[in-house]
Amino acid sequence: MTTSRLALIAAASAMLMPAAAAAEAVMQINSSLPEGSFAHVFLQEYEQRLEAAAPGEIDVQIFMSNTLGKEEDVLQGLGFGTHQASLSASAVAQVNNRTSIFDLPYLFEDRAAVQTFIDSPAGEMLADGFDVTGMVLAAMWDNGFRQITNNVRPIVTPADLDGLKIRTPTNRQRVEMFNTLGANATPLSFGEVYSALDQGTIDGQENPANVVETAKLFEVQGYMSLTNHVYLPTFFVIGEPFLNSLTPELRETVISVAKEVGPWSFEWGEKSDTETIAALQEKLEVNEIDFAAFQSAAAPLYDSPTFVDVIGADMIAATKTALGIE
Repeated sequence: MTTSRLALIAAASAMLMPAAAAAEAVMQINSSLPEGSFAHVFLQEYEQRLEAAAPGEIDVQIFMSNTLGKEEDVLQGLGFGTHQASLSASAVAQVNNRTSIFDLPYLFEDRAAVQTFIDSPAGEMLADGFDVTGMVLAAMWDNGFRQITNNVRPIVTPADLDGLKIRTPTNRQRVEMFNTLGANATPLSFGEVYSALDQGTIDGQENPANVVETAKLFEVQGYMSLTNHVYLPTFFVIGEPFLNSLTPELRETVISVAKEVGPWSFEWGEKSDTETIAALQEKLEVNEIDFAAFQSAAAPLYDSPTFVDVIGADMIAATKTALGIE
């Protein structure tokens, strides 16, 4: 048999063989919260939906409790390509100031208002703030309204915060908020909170009820006051280097599935809040607050340069328009 005929047979055989499967992409996602937290539930839902939407194309790997590094380092690594994705909350304000809009107290009445914001031009403006960060905002998921816990006394009015060392995230807006309300704001990374409460370095902290439950903060706290002072979503951000390594079709699926999880997460969060607060009443003292007193005490923050100069007057104005606030 001639060489040319052998070559033709080989070529024909190659055409009949199935094409080699493309290498499965690996997507590692970091979260600062522990296993069993709401963040873990959301990421597992995302993993299940994405792998079903792109079978054999992507392997989602979830890393809780900052297994991949400090949250701030992971966010920085997204742009460098050393990390791929993160589900973060307060820490994103360090890379996109517009996300500090969620630090304005008593801005959102309920989760429906949050969803209205996300789907509005104001939500698009916030997402555009990630354009020069090396990451893309794939979606905003639930996190919850934040509550105050402490070891000293129930918090009913702002006066009850006087002198208390309250842990806040490491952003200036939350620090100014709690100092304005009368507390001694103490910024700490979340990973340090439990031990600081246990050792008495701080008196209290503020987080959604679900975090109080899953991070077992009730073990080192005596009171939880339902202040609902701030709603903060979680921001599911993905590094551009990782997204650019995917096919256009898979990239679109990765982002579209993230957006699909959003409304589901808000429904889950609403139900979970009710159940979690009921369960926590068996573990620490829970009380309502004087809502009007807190609103009044927080009102000056809307004109504070710490908020306006960082968030941007245009971002605040667009948000008020989206929410129908005068």
